[in-house]
Amino acid sequence: MTKRKEILLIEKDIENILDNMANQIIEDETDLSKVVFIGILKRGDIIAKRVSDKILQKKNIEIPLGRIDINLYRDDLSLISHQPIVRSTEILFDINDKIVYLFDDIFFTGRTIRSALVEIHDIGRPKKILLYVLVDRKARELPIRPDFTGVEIETPPNFTINLFLKETDNKDLLEKEEI
Repeated sequence: MTKRKEILLIEKDIENILDNMANQIIEDETDLSKVVFIGILKRGDIIAKRVSDKILQKKNIEIPLGRIDINLYRDDLSLISHQPIVRSTEILFDINDKIVYLFDDIFFTGRTIRSALVEIHDIGRPKKILLYVLVDRKARELPIRPDFTGVEIETPPNFTINLFLKETDNKDLLEKEEI
């Protein structure tokens, strides 16, 4: 039996979404010096970097950029592995009283975001946290909603969404795949 795949976004579509993210942040924030970006590993950090680069090009302002690994904060850690792969959280700036833009690639149940929020609050006390995601799968288990969504995609339980980015996969592509 052949598994079905469908391309949902190509490179141009992904670039347009990231450009829209940057434009929305520029429009919403009168003082970008109070803004910091945190991307959730392993693709949210890439999205945050790309949006940061776009703001640098448009406004000549460099946004502090951090990355967060939520593996030790997961509520399902024992279900995943006895020895989870833990990467480095790198937030080399003060987040107290800052406006934190939290970036993730694919928003699904909300559990990853819950974990990220707990970890961020272990680091400091931001003034506000806004969630920016490339894809919202609309399958929430927690009362968490993105502030910016590039695209909403509802998928049946037997399908997954795969995001490929140049930095890790040598291409920009979003696909739906039967599992």
